[in-house]
Amino acid sequence: MNLDKIGLQVPEILLPNQDIDLHKWSVVACDQYTSQPEYWSESKETTNNEPSTLNVIFPEVFLEDSDGDERIKNINTTMQQYLDDGVLTAMKNKGFVLVDRKTSQADSRKGLVVAIDLEQYDFNKGSQTLIRATEGTIVDRLPPRIKVRQDAAIELPHIMVLIDDPERTVIEPLFNKNPEPLYDFDLMMESGHLKGYAIDTPELVQQVADALTHLASPEVFSKKYNAEDKEVLLYAMGDGNHSLATAKAIWEKIKEDADNSLTEMDNPARYALVELVNIHDEGLQFEPIHRVIFNVDPEQLLKDMHSHFSGNCNVCRCDSEEEMKKRSTEVSNIENVHVIPFNDASGYGYIQIENPVFTLELATIESFLNDYLEENGGKVDFIHGDDVVNELGVKEGNMGFFFPPISKHSLFKTIIFDGALPRKTFSMGEADEKRFYLEARKIK
Repeated sequence: MNLDKIGLQVPEILLPNQDIDLHKWSVVACDQYTSQPEYWSESKETTNNEPSTLNVIFPEVFLEDSDGDERIKNINTTMQQYLDDGVLTAMKNKGFVLVDRKTSQADSRKGLVVAIDLEQYDFNKGSQTLIRATEGTIVDRLPPRIKVRQDAAIELPHIMVLIDDPERTVIEPLFNKNPEPLYDFDLMMESGHLKGYAIDTPELVQQVADALTHLASPEVFSKKYNAEDKEVLLYAMGDGNHSLATAKAIWEKIKEDADNSLTEMDNPARYALVELVNIHDEGLQFEPIHRVIFNVDPEQLLKDMHSHFSGNCNVCRCDSEEEMKKRSTEVSNIENVHVIPFNDASGYGYIQIENPVFTLELATIESFLNDYLEENGGKVDFIHGDDVVNELGVKEGNMGFFFPPISKHSLFKTIIFDGALPRKTFSMGEADEKRFYLEARKIK
């Protein structure tokens, strides 16, 4: 079985032993609720000092705290302790894990946990590799993540990688093969339910490999996207873009330190554990990622924005959120106009920008915001859900921007022809729908 051409490895997956309370073990991706430390405090209360992935991840809400080095040291110690004490044990056979996730928004979202080859991934602009980033990767955001992973004994992924499989040939047929159940439990914080099944027989692994090989065929790819002059894109990043970029950076450093010795090519750090999800899965919805700006003067920001866009920017204030939604929706249908609803301590409104240079509203606003914040100070956070923007944006000194969703069905073609989108353009569901940590893999 040749998996190199499809950038895949059949991994040895570690799972919590049968005595572990999975409800307390499994916590949401570390890059969620970054402005809501109370969420993580409640998670800690729920785990009640029992074995939990909360003890081996670094929630990004705490990245700027002064105890970062101590926290990372404790993470690494706990990882090794979980291995030594048998908290984590290997599945009977090498294989994949078939996942069925119920969320607050969907009865079922199906996935397949596999290991992908970092040799076939490049997050840099213009990449033509088999595995590609879907949004801009901010290299400056990698060092703290590298610090967490570089001495870690194991990886626990929240990374979700998309495949474009309209005929549902890779993941969905596996549920009809009566795979062996591995887990079945309710997630904490009312975040749904999770079931997992072993895909570890030669026949089922081969079935996955054959289906992915077909999708990766240059002939199939070219016909699907009308892209004769483009390299095959099989895997597109969904969630965890910077986490996969971190794994890639560490792998490149390992190769560099080993003088590119061929013996290093079998190093477990060459691969990364991810969950594959079919972009056509009915349980997968694309949600916009909004922005909240902290420590700014909203009125001054709006004046400077008007100047930045050479007068092609009009600000319209509204008496309520409902009026904002109604009026901004009406004008959003005007050709060659971008409309961005916002809120601040004074209430609600929307910005109307004529003849925008960029395709997406987000790209238009960020062309101004990035430079503005660098020159004037302030902080931006990436927010899932209108409710959180409504809570945070209206506080004194804050400002929230609401963005529309993009179509998931156009994502692959957009990446193939236009390259990566602006960072944090879309989210696969709301914050509580994100991947919860469960499976692990040794990376040393």
